[in-house]
Amino acid sequence: MIGNFKIGIKAGLAAGLISCLGSIAAAQGAPAGGAAGGAAAASSMNRNIAKDTSPLNPENSLELIKPADRREESAYKEFKAVSPEDPAKKIQLGEAFLQRYQVSQYRSLVYSGLTSAYLQTNQIQKMEEAGDKDIALNPKDVQVLAMLGQTIPRVITSSTPDPNKRLDKAEQYSNRAIEVMASIVKPDGMTDEQFTQARNQTLAIAHSGLGLVNFRRGNYAVAITELEECVTLDPRGDATNYYVLGVAHLNSKHFAEAAAAFDKCADFHGGLQATCKDNAEKAAKRAAPPSTP
Repeated sequence: MIGNFKIGIKAGLAAGLISCLGSIAAAQGAPAGGAAGGAAAASSMNRNIAKDTSPLNPENSLELIKPADRREESAYKEFKAVSPEDPAKKIQLGEAFLQRYQVSQYRSLVYSGLTSAYLQTNQIQKMEEAGDKDIALNPKDVQVLAMLGQTIPRVITSSTPDPNKRLDKAEQYSNRAIEVMASIVKPDGMTDEQFTQARNQTLAIAHSGLGLVNFRRGNYAVAITELEECVTLDPRGDATNYYVLGVAHLNSKHFAEAAAAFDKCADFHGGLQATCKDNAEKAAKRAAPPSTP
């Protein structure tokens, strides 16, 4: 038997945070990856969820704005120029900007960048607060919508107050990301291939969020549909999506499909690899017809 499904949080994750999904699967008697799977899944990261370098950045969905004064514009450009690989610097400059320029036209863009930086530094509450403020100012920030939609269900724990309300919020943001993405036009200077890739990666994050929401609710059939769409759009995006997909199939007694999902998960180097390989073997044994004497 494969052990109970449980995923925990590891400090310092850059992205792909996921925690305590096992409370659902365990309650259903679901087989899965056990404690090893928890630590491994916590180390799996989506390549794009906490990056602010996508061509589909929030500036593409903002109306034309009036020129800022030189100091304000210079401060924003300094913030924007910071590499996503230096989230601490991004946070330092972003927080200073918001404190100094409290009515700035760039506030939405700074909140958007801070959302990514806070996620990279595992400051989840600040990430969500910044993301909510960004969405209030710019409801079409598709990246932040998708980011929040995926992260919120990944960090719910047994002690989270009103988890159903949290899932409703994540579902709303994920669905809105999909709706907004359908209306985004390819920016000038961007190739069709680049646009398709950026579009698919953003949609994959949104469908991952919907898959996680439905997994937590015990709606495994819907979770499977959403996660299958996610990994189809971005097959090399995130091992965690394959892992949760495998567990959803196990809960549905789709052992062959579970083995296939865990095999895909095991193709990723990282903390989940050994767990997924072990689960794939065990699921394949359960899928095999009984041998005849």
